Amino acid sequence: MRIRSSLTQSILLFVTLLVASQVYSYYAVFNYALLPSLQQFNKILSYEINLMLGDSETPESGLVMDALTRRQVLEQLGVTIHAKDSDIANEFHHALTIDLMSEEMSHKLGTPTNVRMTLDDESYVLWMKIETLPDSLIRIPLSELQEEDFAPLFQNSLIMALLIIAGGWLFIRMQNRPLVALERAAKGVGRGEIPPPLPEKGTSEIRSVTHAFNQMSKGIQALEEDRALLMAGISHDLRTPLTRIRLATEMMSPEDSYLAEGIISDTEECNEIISQFMDYLKPVNKQSFVDVDLNAIAQDLANSEGGRHHIDIDTQLQPLASVFGSPIGIKRAVSNLVVNAVRYGNGWVKISSGMTADNKLGWLCIEDNGPGIAKDQVAKLFEPFTRGDTARGSEGTGLGLAIVKRIVSQHNGSVVVNNRSEGGLKVQVSFPTNSKYK
Repeated sequence: MRIRSSLTQSILLFVTLLVASQVYSYYAVFNYALLPSLQQFNKILSYEINLMLGDSETPESGLVMDALTRRQVLEQLGVTIHAKDSDIANEFHHALTIDLMSEEMSHKLGTPTNVRMTLDDESYVLWMKIETLPDSLIRIPLSELQEEDFAPLFQNSLIMALLIIAGGWLFIRMQNRPLVALERAAKGVGRGEIPPPLPEKGTSEIRSVTHAFNQMSKGIQALEEDRALLMAGISHDLRTPLTRIRLATEMMSPEDSYLAEGIISDTEECNEIISQFMDYLKPVNKQSFVDVDLNAIAQDLANSEGGRHHIDIDTQLQPLASVFGSPIGIKRAVSNLVVNAVRYGNGWVKISSGMTADNKLGWLCIEDNGPGIAKDQVAKLFEPFTRGDTARGSEGTGLGLAIVKRIVSQHNGSVVVNNRSEGGLKVQVSFPTNSKYK
């Protein structure tokens, strides 16, 4: 599995380098400190064993030692000889074989030797089995080598490694903090929000990216303002002549009433198209968000749209927590869905409501008994100027469902469309509850 998080990748790289450094340190200490010391220890130990085996004369010094003297020297060194079937010899059979010392000692003594190490109650102990002494085992206590001598080494190494990892994690987290803020701001821009300028801090690369993002945000904000101004101007400039046309039409003589009705219908359709464009392009102001009762909106729309089209809209509304948003925006989104269901529902529309299991989202579901939507058209249904399958008709501007998607996205909600198994379409919109924002 590929790790994509920059923080995780940096920590793993840091830990890998630390482990490699520790391994090399132990390798260097072993080869350049412990190994020469071990070789020196083997050399001294081989002299002791030769002394025990009876090689008492040392040509260099001319020293000659009798058996009593050798035994006294060995007793001072703690070296003892035991029969291989004695009780204490059981330690040898449970001891750990030291291959390096076995090879070194075999070379020094000139006879095959098996060296093993074990730990008794007081210290480490070396056991040696020499081929020239087949029925005996040599026991050499290493009184200066205690188990607790190694404890500080491993403890300190572990503590130091943990401190280095913690320090590296803290450093990398501080380095990535501007990136986290940048990610959060970028998501806000994706939802149509314009965040305040981010502080330009961190490394030079991050400062450059933050500066570029701030410039981009300013550019997007300027485009939004220009677009709003442009649409307001277009709306005003188009609606003014349309109003004059309608006024002139209403003053036409009764003989031309058949023409007047068509002109009035066309002007109303133009006004509706302009309103749709304005709603789609209208930015959201989250500072004006308040508590919104979805059930009240659903019931109001069921009454108004049902009465207007002379149908009974079935409502199954469960108790809901308030959602957080724009009452006008949410009502417009739900209204578009209800109107669409009434238009294509073959006289049957159902509105239901509920909460998610974690109580973080409140939802409304609008169902109809119409022809539904082809599966390959569902993904494109909320795109601007898309009217869905021809079975659903070709009325409207193609912005109704796009407006729904835009309003829901501006509220951090979701919209899901499915064909009903009984026939028709099922659309569910969900909005975060007020508690989720708090």
